[in-house]
Amino acid sequence: MEYNLADLFESVVDVVPDREALVYVDHPGTGAERRLTYAELDAAANRVAHHLIAAGIQPGEHLGLHLYNGIEYLQTALGCLKARVVPVNVNYRYVEEELVYLYQDADLVALVFDAEFTPRVAAALPRTQKLRHLVRVGAPEADAPPLKAVDFEEATAQASDGRGFPSRSPDDQFIIYTGGTTGMPKGVMWRQEDLFFAGLGGGAPTGEPVSRPQELAERVAAGGDGITFFPTPPLMHGTSTLTAFIGFNFGQRVVIHRKFVPEEVLRTIEKEKVTSVSLVGDAMLRPLIDALKGPLKGTDCSSMFSVSSSGAIMSDTVRRQFQELVPNTMLLNNFGSSESGFNGTATAGSGAGSGFHVQVNSRTQVVDPATYEPVGVGEVGRIAQRGHVPLGYYNDPAKTAETFFQKGDERWVLLGDMATVDADGIVSVLGRGSQCINTGGEKVYPEEVEQALKSHPDIYDALVAGVPDEKWGNHVAAVVQLADGAPQLTLETVQTHCRTHLAGYKIPRQLVVTDTIQRSPSGKADYRWARQVAAEGKG
Repeated sequence: MEYNLADLFESVVDVVPDREALVYVDHPGTGAERRLTYAELDAAANRVAHHLIAAGIQPGEHLGLHLYNGIEYLQTALGCLKARVVPVNVNYRYVEEELVYLYQDADLVALVFDAEFTPRVAAALPRTQKLRHLVRVGAPEADAPPLKAVDFEEATAQASDGRGFPSRSPDDQFIIYTGGTTGMPKGVMWRQEDLFFAGLGGGAPTGEPVSRPQELAERVAAGGDGITFFPTPPLMHGTSTLTAFIGFNFGQRVVIHRKFVPEEVLRTIEKEKVTSVSLVGDAMLRPLIDALKGPLKGTDCSSMFSVSSSGAIMSDTVRRQFQELVPNTMLLNNFGSSESGFNGTATAGSGAGSGFHVQVNSRTQVVDPATYEPVGVGEVGRIAQRGHVPLGYYNDPAKTAETFFQKGDERWVLLGDMATVDADGIVSVLGRGSQCINTGGEKVYPEEVEQALKSHPDIYDALVAGVPDEKWGNHVAAVVQLADGAPQLTLETVQTHCRTHLAGYKIPRQLVVTDTIQRSPSGKADYRWARQVAAEGKG
């Protein structure tokens, strides 16, 4: 039995060809939207695949997706899978030096990019040896530098919309570049079969995985429609693309926006009767709360069954604020990574001043990083997952050897998250070991302090970093963004509040108030920025 993502997608298309698959909304209310059925999306992806083959892109070669959210992103990703070309996500915030690194490190031979990024692509191109085929989405500005690129619409219009592709393999790859919070971005190499089970839940993230490839389409044919998935973060982050693919595996509808604009997200939830929203932590949930309390008050969100977060925690305080406004919606803090896929979901009440507790799946353990043996109850170890895990990091054998290991007849991945496990198997996530602050010999994990800070009614967002200290080695510094209209906070006020949640050594010894907390487009923490701001002592 072989599981290939393109084969699985085509099997779904064949049983629900006329069902709506993808809705793209640029700006709600302007009419700038596109809708594709499963048959239309399949044909659009076929055109991309045939164009790539005609352009000489070989199976196993790498194509970069340097795009905002749009039909073209998912169309191209699917087209790559059909042609056995490896899709690689590109962070659209990267500037020239970062792009040169990623283009080179990923060995890109082709690039599909939004016209808006023409100047950056043109600047990076002379220093990339292998990149030979460029496809531009949209028209460049009149003063954009000249660039030899084919137009996406013209290229796909001239290509066949039929299938007729050679047979594929479960070993075909899917690469997810992850920037993390430290170091240069790393490309996580997934076999498609492993990604299907670890990242896409084997076709049923909340139920029993399929036991054979044909079962996916059988389930779709036997079930109905009515579910609408809405991944709101950028598709360039793996979690959003995987959410879209989960929707396709269910034969359901996926809605995407070009960018995250809270008011527009709420209008689309109401108009499209969205049932499942995915986002990244408080950085995305808080703006939705602000909009529901203000300009979008009264928006009908009754269709929404769940809001799930991956990559950052929805704090207990913010979750309660949202549920007061949308009481029938279930909020889920999912735990996972680009290296492991899905590991588990936080327990009810997790984050309410008592840490982040996760009910993990059967393939996840907390292990001693030196011996790889499971830790005892209450002992600190690192989270690891076995079975369907990536092959390693592309072009980085040293990092691969540090992170992936063989134990018995199973392959494992060792994540950067430190944790403990209790007698019931509940894992308490302490935080990333790389961000751990050693202060006076005690270890402080920023995420725990951030949860305490964000429970203060006058704090809108917060990051925590370690700052060098002659006495303590490092001290805990809080970088906070105040809520609109909140009075200026003092360090003493913040310390008093935190003492009700944290041990004394975890209490911030420095407070920096900044206008805005800097995060990635998906809401992930930028700890390098936080450390710099804290070290400079100013917002």
